[in-house]
Amino acid sequence: MMLRALCRTGGGLLQQTQRAAPRLWVTPAQQRWASSLPMNTVVLFVPQQEAWVVERMGRFHRILEPGLNFLIPLLDRIRYVQSLKEIVINVPEQSAVSLDNVTLQIDGVLYLRILDPFKASYGVEDPEYAVTQLAQTTMRSELGKLTLDKVFRERECLNSNIVHSINQASDEWGIRCLRYEIKDIHVPPRVKESMQMQVEAERKKRATVLESEGTREAAINVAEGRKQAQILASEGQKSEQINMASGEAQAILAKAEAKAKAISMLSDALTEQNGDAAASLSVAEQYVSAFSNLAKKSNTILLPSDAGNISGMVTQAMTIYGALAKSSPKVVEKSDDFGSQSSQ
Repeated sequence: MMLRALCRTGGGLLQQTQRAAPRLWVTPAQQRWASSLPMNTVVLFVPQQEAWVVERMGRFHRILEPGLNFLIPLLDRIRYVQSLKEIVINVPEQSAVSLDNVTLQIDGVLYLRILDPFKASYGVEDPEYAVTQLAQTTMRSELGKLTLDKVFRERECLNSNIVHSINQASDEWGIRCLRYEIKDIHVPPRVKESMQMQVEAERKKRATVLESEGTREAAINVAEGRKQAQILASEGQKSEQINMASGEAQAILAKAEAKAKAISMLSDALTEQNGDAAASLSVAEQYVSAFSNLAKKSNTILLPSDAGNISGMVTQAMTIYGALAKSSPKVVEKSDDFGSQSSQ
C-alpha cells in the first residue's frame, strides 16, 4: 500500500514537473527556455527519446533510461535533460564574401542529433549556440573558396563540406550533424542585374546557334534532296534509253525477219506458173500508186518523157527483172566453175 501511494504521489508530481521540464532543444521556435528541472520524487518516469543526467552529491552518477527509474532523495539530483530526437536549427542570415569578392547574404538549416548525453551535458556550455556559431564560421570559410557561379552550381558539395567540418569539431560535444541545407542566397542588386544580363546573352547566343544549325541542316537536306532527284532522273533517263534501244532493235529484227519472209515467199511465188504475170501486175499497181501521189508531197516533180505509158514502164521493169534473173544463174555457174577448177 505504501508503495502504491508513493507511486501515485510520484506520478502526480511528475505530471506537474514535466510541464516545466527544461529541454535543451525544443519546439519549432528553436529556442531554449529555462525553467526548473524535474524534482527527485524517488519514482520517476522518463519519456521515450529523452535522457536525464543524474548527479549524486554534485558528481555525475548515471543517465536515466526511458521508463521507470528510482532515485535516492536528497543525494541524487536531475542535472540535465537531453532530447535524443533529430533537432532542426535555423542558422541566422549572415554575410559572406566569395572568391571573386562578391558579398552574399546566406542562411541555412542545420539537422543534428545528440549521440552522447554525457558529452552534450559536460562537453560544452551551450551546445545550440556552439553548433550555430560553428556552422556560420564554416559557411563563411567554405564560401570564400568558391566563386559566385560555383556557389549556385555546387550547393550540394558546399553542404557536404559544411557537415564534414561541423562533425570534426562536434565529436567532442557528443553531437552528430546529419545534414546542412542552404535556404536562401541573396545577391546584391547590381550583381543580380549583371547575372540576368549574362543569362539573357547566353540565351540569345544559344538561340542564334540553334537557328544557324537549323539553317545549315535545312540547306543540307535541300541539297541532298536535289542530289537524289538528279540521280533518280538520270537513272530514269538511262532506263528509258535502254528500253527505247531495246525496242528499236527488236523492231529492226522484226522488220528484217518480216522482209526476209516476204522475199522468200516472193521468190517461191515467182518460181510457180504465171509468176512473171503476177510480178508484172504488182509492178503496174505500184507504178500507178506512185504516179497518183506525185503531186501530193512535193511541188517539184521529175517525170520521164513517157510517164503516161504504163505498158512501157511495166515492160521496162520486167526487162530489168528478167535480166537480173538471167544473170544470177550465170554468176552461180561461174562460181561453180571456179570452184571446180580450184579443186582440180
